[in-house]
Amino acid sequence: MDKKLVALLACPVCKGDLKFDVERNELVCRNDAMAFPIREGIPVMLATEARTLTTDERLYPG
Repeated sequence: MDKKLVALLACPVCKGDLKFDVERNELVCRNDAMAFPIREGIPVMLATEARTLTTDERLYPG
């Protein structure tokens, strides 16, 4: 995922910054503890499609 594109995107819930998780191919919002999937190169920015971060992911961001 292009760093410039990630910089332009915001969390659809809180409008906060997103971080790109290369290993999981997701955009992560730490404020809401949500991870949005990227499918076929396209970020799926729907809260209903996001997964909730685990406790370990919340406590020890990678």
